[in-house]
Amino acid sequence: MGRLAQTEGLTDIQQEILSTVRDFVDKEILPVATELEHKDEYPQQIVDGLKELGLFGLMIPEEYGGLGESLLTYALCVEEIARGWMSVSGIINTHFIVAYMIKQHGTQEQKDYFLPRMATGEVRGAFSMSEPALGSDVSAITSKGVRDGDHYSLTGQKMWLTNGGSSTLVAVLCRTDEGQPADAPPHKKMTTFLVEKEPGFGEVRPGLTIPGKIDKMGYKGVDTTELIMDGLRIPANRVLGGETGRGFYQMMDGVEVGRVNVAARGCGVAQRAFELGIDYAQQRHTFGKQIAQHQAIQFRLAEMATKVEAAHAMMVRAARKKDTGERNDLEAGMAKYLASEYCKEVVEDAFRIHGGYGFSKEYEIERLYREAPMLLIGEGTAEIQKMIIGRRLLEEYKSQG
Repeated sequence: MGRLAQTEGLTDIQQEILSTVRDFVDKEILPVATELEHKDEYPQQIVDGLKELGLFGLMIPEEYGGLGESLLTYALCVEEIARGWMSVSGIINTHFIVAYMIKQHGTQEQKDYFLPRMATGEVRGAFSMSEPALGSDVSAITSKGVRDGDHYSLTGQKMWLTNGGSSTLVAVLCRTDEGQPADAPPHKKMTTFLVEKEPGFGEVRPGLTIPGKIDKMGYKGVDTTELIMDGLRIPANRVLGGETGRGFYQMMDGVEVGRVNVAARGCGVAQRAFELGIDYAQQRHTFGKQIAQHQAIQFRLAEMATKVEAAHAMMVRAARKKDTGERNDLEAGMAKYLASEYCKEVVEDAFRIHGGYGFSKEYEIERLYREAPMLLIGEGTAEIQKMIIGRRLLEEYKSQG
């Protein structure tokens, strides 16, 4: 463990959890990550190990069988896991967002029914907002839920579900016009449905199809899918919180937490890239000395380390603010924006330090070079983050003139 990205003020329990996760990453993830990634193979053994560690229930309250830990503890664990292999952090993140949404917004029956089994990893979560034609414009969703007696009938197509195949519970955002005036704004006509399904691909329950894995440049191993609903019948008691029209707020709360998570992933990948870069710089020799002794390489390493440190500090601040119960969309947006951009830059610098070998699949940096771009678009692009940041700053610094 190096000097960078240390977190002050952690409790003994937090330090023990992080030490356990770090050991797991070093022993169980790093030795196999590149091989599994190149095969695009789901890391079942790693996932089973995470279940044993209790990570699927890390933030679920103790009364439901979880560990009841803070967002900060969770984010620091994600940082460690992403340092080993970013895809693994994605597997637990989407699960965690759904558990968080149920904990914060679910009915008591929904909490009692889902959270204990989510804490053990028996029920695995995914969430679904995006659609093929809308990108970040969540207000433009066309998937629709129509009341049909004591059920809702859901129809529409969703895109970019992490854990789409392996999950057994999906939080799906749909339009519902029920109880809303015709001129109500789009965000008041959205509802989150808790959809249970079998794991796998094809028709996983009547009216619900998961077509198959989307082939991606990076972020492999984890299954990213579409979701197609065609008259999918969902009981009315599976409306999150029991009330329609609240879905947009519920999803945005989950995404706010997710942005801290993506920032943590960026921090973890950047840390690993720095480790690889500084290690290789001391092994490779040119012109009779280590390339680490060339000033140009030292300057590059200095810039990389500073970016790792700055991104980590912003991520920690955003997590701590959320843990106090305060609004943290400004801090989460800043942390996600900075960490993902810096991650891309640190990975590219490590790639440059490796020279021609960085282009070889033999070297781990090649994998990181393909993984980093996902963070630039996951949980909202850089442009979306800047819009959020700019609007919040104008609220905070409103001119009195």
